[in-house]
Amino acid sequence: MADPSTSSGEALQGEAKRRYVSDLFSRIAPRYDLMNTLMTAGMHHRWRGVAAEIATRGLEGIALDVATGTGDLAFALTRARGIKQVVGLDFLPKMVARARAKARDRGLEDRAQFIVGDALSLPFPDDSFACATSGWGLRNVPDLRRSLEEMVRVVRPGGRVVSLESMPVEQSSFRPLFRLFFHQVVPLMGQLIARDRAAYTYLPRSVDRFLTVDALAQLFEEVGLKDVSYRRMGLGAVAVHWGTKP
Repeated sequence: MADPSTSSGEALQGEAKRRYVSDLFSRIAPRYDLMNTLMTAGMHHRWRGVAAEIATRGLEGIALDVATGTGDLAFALTRARGIKQVVGLDFLPKMVARARAKARDRGLEDRAQFIVGDALSLPFPDDSFACATSGWGLRNVPDLRRSLEEMVRVVRPGGRVVSLESMPVEQSSFRPLFRLFFHQVVPLMGQLIARDRAAYTYLPRSVDRFLTVDALAQLFEEVGLKDVSYRRMGLGAVAVHWGTKP
């Protein structure tokens, strides 16, 4: 009998995880924005705004958003003072197509460019960007450390690397409520709205298996970032991490 965890993507690693996640996000791309809004009661826009402000504070130049999805964090970066242009990169052509369509609709084609690319092998020279961000992307890459190393590589010295992620809720009075919502309500919403219960069963479980906030901060330091810190949001269910390239 197959390992049941494999059917929901949790036990997969490397290329198998890449294929599973690629298929999953390609399926849910048409309802991705709507589900994000419903799952977070619209708060994901505010959280992206916080991440963009931290990423760009005191910096000028071009920003990079890795695993950009439909581009919402990239669009938040375009509003930052000093940021002349934003490049959004995603592995999935369907997500990139939706991000480009949103840029056209918002009149942001000159400010936000979206390309297909690999987070584990960014197609840019060293020291190219003022900052690099990733919103809800690190949990889904086949190699978390490699992805962060690539973000550090392409950011110039003095630039910033920022992650916005759903995190495991540690012991608190809210933990049972969060688990009920993520593991029962979210899959049901996925079934009814996105018509894909499996995808929205994988996503909550991927949060459970992800690093704690302190462990992710430690990894930021291990890949060479300094002044690493983080801020919890969403009653501890979301965190923005950041560090500066020496």
